[in-house]
Amino acid sequence: MAVRDERLIWARDGVDWPNRDLSRFIETRGLTWHVQQAGHGPLLLLLHGTGASTHSFRDLIPALARDYSILAVDLPGHGFTDLPPFYRLSLDGMARALDELLRTLAAKPAGVVGHSAGAAIGARLALDRAIRADLLISLNGALLPFRGAPNFLFPAIAKALFLNPLTPRIAARRASPKAVARLIRDTGSHLDERGLDLYCRLMRTPAHIAGALGMMANWKLQGLARELPRLETPIVFVACDGDRAVPPADGATLAGRVPHGRYLEIPSLGHLGHEENPPRFIELIRSEMRHAGGRTA
Repeated sequence: MAVRDERLIWARDGVDWPNRDLSRFIETRGLTWHVQQAGHGPLLLLLHGTGASTHSFRDLIPALARDYSILAVDLPGHGFTDLPPFYRLSLDGMARALDELLRTLAAKPAGVVGHSAGAAIGARLALDRAIRADLLISLNGALLPFRGAPNFLFPAIAKALFLNPLTPRIAARRASPKAVARLIRDTGSHLDERGLDLYCRLMRTPAHIAGALGMMANWKLQGLARELPRLETPIVFVACDGDRAVPPADGATLAGRVPHGRYLEIPSLGHLGHEENPPRFIELIRSEMRHAGGRTA
């Protein structure tokens, strides 16, 4: 059995998935996507980070849907969305695939909220003029390459692991609740039992592990870093001071490089701050969108 066939099954694994009643499956060229849609008004596109899924925004979606239309997606190879070929798990490949999804849905986001690697995808879409949003909100955005040797070694290691068909299966078998809790703590975050259980389910799924590894192996940010100074879309770099996955200083650095960038720091939270304290981020997103002007509410 191929790794891509060892995936989450909606009829089995989606029975109690967060916001299940909002879920749809959309076909585009070569991919079946899991998306969640809700609300009315200006459209907010929610993009999760590497290794996550729509569940990452489980508490934000119902609250934000009171003021906005919401489109949250499982990125390719993540959650309930198909695992594509290796080369399509790059930043450019992800952006092109998402552009096709948005065209299929005739969706025109007024705002993009991207967590971690999701922020890079949002920026890439804006730079390519695939979207014309009023605002990008980067939540602990991973938009800069690793420094020094990790910049070269980490993708190579991830690629080697991805290309070994046994790796995702072995990693899935080792994804015990304790191991997953330790991984989350290493990012500087502390989740409740529900949050840990959802990540545990994802990490026990070989196809999801393969998607995350393939994304990390393909994730080259040098080009994006060079192009960000020509980003015309206003962007808010939100960083949690306890983030151990992405240095908070990256957001401050980037805010000084882009024409319409601002930096906001949130105390006492880690890389998954929007899951640790949803009300704080719901209010932040509403406030930033209110001040963005244009099509926003």
